[in-house]
Amino acid sequence: MSIERIVECVPNFSEGRERSIIDAIAKALDSVAGARVLDVDPGAATNRTVMTLVGAPEAVLEAAFQGIRVAQQLIDMRQHKGEHARIGATDVCPFIPVSGVSMEECAELARRLGKRVGNELGISVYLYEAAAATAQRRNLADVRAGEYEGLAAKLADPAWKPDYGPAQFNAQSGASVIGARPFLIAFNVNLNTRAKKLASDVANAIREQGTPQRGADGKLLKDAQGRTLTTPGRLKSVKAVGWIIEEYARAQVSVNVCDFNTTGVEAVFDAAEEEARALGARVTGSELVGLVPLAALLQAGRHYLKRQGQCSGQSDGRLIEVAVQSLGLAELKPFVPTQSIIEYRLRAETKTLAGLSLEAFADELASASPAPGGGSVAALVASLAAALCSMVANLTVGKKGYEQHDQDNNRIAETSQSLKGVFLRAIDEDTAAFDAYMAAMRLPKTSPVEAATRAAAMDVATRGAVAVPMSVLERIPSVLAIASEVLQKGNRNAASDAATAAACALAAAEGALYNVLTNIHELDQSVAWVAQARAQAARAMASIRPAAASVQSSFLSRMEA
Repeated sequence: MSIERIVECVPNFSEGRERSIIDAIAKALDSVAGARVLDVDPGAATNRTVMTLVGAPEAVLEAAFQGIRVAQQLIDMRQHKGEHARIGATDVCPFIPVSGVSMEECAELARRLGKRVGNELGISVYLYEAAAATAQRRNLADVRAGEYEGLAAKLADPAWKPDYGPAQFNAQSGASVIGARPFLIAFNVNLNTRAKKLASDVANAIREQGTPQRGADGKLLKDAQGRTLTTPGRLKSVKAVGWIIEEYARAQVSVNVCDFNTTGVEAVFDAAEEEARALGARVTGSELVGLVPLAALLQAGRHYLKRQGQCSGQSDGRLIEVAVQSLGLAELKPFVPTQSIIEYRLRAETKTLAGLSLEAFADELASASPAPGGGSVAALVASLAAALCSMVANLTVGKKGYEQHDQDNNRIAETSQSLKGVFLRAIDEDTAAFDAYMAAMRLPKTSPVEAATRAAAMDVATRGAVAVPMSVLERIPSVLAIASEVLQKGNRNAASDAATAAACALAAAEGALYNVLTNIHELDQSVAWVAQARAQAARAMASIRPAAASVQSSFLSRMEA
């Protein structure tokens, strides 16, 4: 499974007691290649099960439909009772961007799923959050108001005509609310106290909703509409409450980080520390509940390294280590990245070339198998070029005599780490593209229809095989730019490493170019796309060769001085 483009889907089904029904729905969700069910969380009191599905966008879309289809067959809302608000058998189904996918792409997935559920299953569908067509339907609570029991009346109101599906009441299935939203991180901050009030005071101070206002008599103040007045809290996109966890013998500030791109877990932790200290308490650590995107912990790791005056352009493993230590994530129980980070959960189930040891990769490369081949090697060499640039920057930040370049070297290191990750993924993407080409080549061609189908498949696969080395080639100028910059601003003792980075970048570019040209050669040369691809590659090389030569010349001049 590719781990570059990942979508999460968290469907909530109105069944939390009958295990056979829960298992059947989970099996349907898990039946689509490229999507994986990572968590099934049933609740008897709520009579509701939350399932976590992750994978490639198209696979997750198909898997979600299959789960909703089975839920329609097995859940009868006429018999449903539970403590949680609900409007249908598949009550709510949000798509959430995790990696390499935009919110708008997730909103489009929601629209496509809603249309299919409405047309094929005859279920009334409302779109919410980022997929909502109107502001009135953006908030889930507004869409679900009246719940299942009030759905018939709601459907009769023209203002609440479904976005998809019939405007008639389906007594068995109810309606479904499908949408797209940011990733929600459940994050608890631990305090060295059993006092719930202290935890609540910290929660009120940091959450966006803030603290309820009280009059001189101690009573809550209300506005003209009867709503409680509040003093806004410190952090946007944050919900929080204080509670006691007897199991841990302490109070916690229980937080929902609703959009970690707006407010990260590191900002929550730091704010909680400040507020707790002002109240005479102390934060001792924290815990993450459920899964978390890799980006959230990388963001936290960079934050704490910068606070320490260290270079934040580090490997993912180092950034996670810093985040875990700084946030105290292992205080209550061990924090296991392969279990708690979404991308790592998927990676653990997928064997990759990039995950092999150097020796194992070289052995595989040297075998009779045609893949991995030159394209994967070009990507590997490009990753080494980027890694060398990061190394030089890391050897410079904080060093005496280079203080004026610290900010630039920190930026160089972060950019290098990002490029390194892209190139490492391209190692496997190139091999996957070759495998797709071979699969197309093996398609039957005994009839005109089969021959046409095979030809179309081979054309698509060949273009895919061109795209991977082309993406490597087009990123090499960025590597050479930072190699040149770090040669000038980096630690002089590591100048040879910057020059080696440029040499590797040039070698990677040449290798990528050869693979682009080889794959293009398989296509119909009269097609306009072929000429465009050739020109694209030529433009890249026209800037790469002189840039590499410039770095080499600058280094050699320094050695002759």
